[in-house]
Amino acid sequence: ALDAAREGFIEALKEGGYVDGENVKIDVQNAQADQSNLKTISQKFVTDRKDLVLAIATPAAQSMAAETKDIPILVTAVTDPAESDLVESNEAPNTNVSGTSDINPVSDQIALLKQLVPDAKKIAIMYCSGEQNSVLQAKMAKEAANTNDVAQVAESMIGRYDAVYIPTDNVLASSMPLLTSITNPKGLPVIVGEEGMVKGGGLASVAIDYTELGKLTGKMAIDIFGGKDIKTMPIQYTENPQLVVNKKVATEMGITIPDDVASKAKMIEE
Repeated sequence: ALDAAREGFIEALKEGGYVDGENVKIDVQNAQADQSNLKTISQKFVTDRKDLVLAIATPAAQSMAAETKDIPILVTAVTDPAESDLVESNEAPNTNVSGTSDINPVSDQIALLKQLVPDAKKIAIMYCSGEQNSVLQAKMAKEAANTNDVAQVAESMIGRYDAVYIPTDNVLASSMPLLTSITNPKGLPVIVGEEGMVKGGGLASVAIDYTELGKLTGKMAIDIFGGKDIKTMPIQYTENPQLVVNKKVATEMGITIPDDVASKAKMIEE
């Protein structure tokens, strides 16, 4: 999902006439989920006097914002920039930070869980407490439904819960194959926050399009290049999330996809 957001951002720049190597230089750095790497990259961007920074996901955004109050910082794949102390408010940032939110339709995702697993009485909500975006979504999921070792936690849920909900948590997104290799064979369905996690073995999601999210952020960058003040640019959101179902996982778990879900869903058969 984060890669898709980056690619969408670069694509939007190109469509707007900003082509890497021709009239703009794009410096892509990946911290590999390491906090010390994030700090080093953020400091280097400031030292290099970059004209604009795209920070993808909350940890990168917070790291970059801590290093400069002058360079415009566009964020994407951040659930709630205001909650993460990146802006004064999502409607009026009034800082050198703005961008796009990937806040999920959590209530729709929980409703989907109930539709696909109608007998579920006990739902586990799994997330990394070190990720503020995940804490927020977990709270939302608890309301809608009225960090340890991933494999150990997954094993501990078997037999205790009827289904699992995982938000767009970066740690767990990268661990989906491991997680679902434990839950799926035991018949424990996992509803997730985005399409990449469905491809990683999750059962289903109501997911936003991260490529489109990146494109939306790229258009904001073009506005900034054109002289728009980032302090006045509200956080933006994508529309029309996509219903995504892993047909292979559903079949293996003996879960029947209701016709009204199947007719609207993007079916993944990996």
